[in-house]
Amino acid sequence: MYKKLTITVEEEIYEGLHRVIGRGAISQFIAELVRPHVVGANLESAYADMAANEAREREAFEWAEDLVDDVLARPTQGPPNCAERG
Repeated sequence: MYKKLTITVEEEIYEGLHRVIGRGAISQFIAELVRPHVVGANLESAYADMAANEAREREAFEWAEDLVDDVLARPTQGPPNCAERG
């Protein structure tokens, strides 16, 4: 259910919202900004939403694979020599 809310903002902010966000999208924009600060976190649904975003998941997988490749490409080093620590 939606409720109407009247807020007061500076003219500069009002004009910027209309110019950047657009008249029909301001409510949704503000709701998305405010939600994490006023609604209890539901991690399970947040993770499900993230997992459903195939482009994001693909990007995360590629990042992780690149990170592993970087680590494997480094020259191997043995454990530090305890005698060198003094």
